[in-house]
Parts: sequence; C-alpha cells; structure tokens
Amino acid sequence: MPTQPIELSAPLSVILVMVLALAVWFDVKEKRIPNWITAGGFVVALVSRGVVGPGALWVGLLGGGLGLVLGILFFSAGAMGAGDGKLLASVGALLGLDTFLWCLPLIGAFGGLLALAVTARKGTLIPTLLRFRELTFYFVTFGRIGDRRTLSTPGAVTVPYGVAVAAGAVTAWLGWGLTL
Repeated sequence: MPTQPIELSAPLSVILVMVLALAVWFDVKEKRIPNWITAGGFVVALVSRGVVGPGALWVGLLGGGLGLVLGILFFSAGAMGAGDGKLLASVGALLGLDTFLWCLPLIGAFGGLLALAVTARKGTLIPTLLRFRELTFYFVTFGRIGDRRTLSTPGAVTVPYGVAVAAGAVTAWLGWGLTL
C-alpha cells in the first residue's frame, strides 16, 4: 500500500489517468499512440517526481528505465508496437519501480485476455493458438523448430496493447499505489 501522503501522489495519479486514457483512446481509434502522450507523460512524471525529492525521482527513473528496456526488447522482437513500448516507459516513470514491477504480470495477463477476446471475435482463435504453439517451439528451441512470428507476419492478429498496459497499470495503481 502507498506510504506517502496523498498530497504527494495525487498529481502523479492524475497524470497517470490522463496518459492512460489518451493512450487507450488513440490506440483503439487510430491503432497508434502518439509520442506526445508517451514522451510527455514520461517527462511530466520525472519533473513531478523531482519536485517531491531525489528519492522519488530515482524511483521514477528506475521504473521508466525498466519500462523503456522492456519496450525496446518487445518492439525489437516484433511482439509490440513502438507506442506500446514507449507507454511502458511512461507508466514505469509514473508508477515508480516497485509498483511497476507488480504491474508487469498484470499487463501480461490483461494482454493475453485481450488477445483471446480479439481472436475469438474475429473467428481466428484456433489458428492463433496453433501459431502461438509454433512460436513457443521457436523460442524454446532457440529457433531450430517452429516459426518466428511478428506483428508484420501476414495474417497476424494485432491487439491494441495500450489497453492491456492501461488495465495492468490501473490495477497496480489501485492495489499498491504509487512508489515515491
């Protein structure tokens, strides 16, 4: 649970909700998350944390840095869009390292549920599950068995992963608060 006074976390909470709401709206409507949302959220988070103190700034830098590294890795692997990856960095900076660590499995779970819902709605659930099996074989055998699938693979089903990031972030925020 949060240990800081509400006066310190309220501005960051408002920024978090605004960034996530805008990111979800753009991701669903336009299938992209603009840089002004992700970079703006990141910068405003760090400036706000800097006002609180060096400890809060450090925790935000660590959370944002971890989010950025994960976003780059997932984007490089072709598993996530660039906007979704940058949103991870922004969320990490806003939540702080500790809460962001709790947030990551939640984002994965919400992403899996979202992918199941989208593929079921499109009628491609079984083929998608079979492609996931091939992808699993590919990674477990270090590329010797199976196919590597990315977002650019023909027939790939894409999901607005910003929705999963937002759902995981809000759940973590409500459950553990912000780390200052």
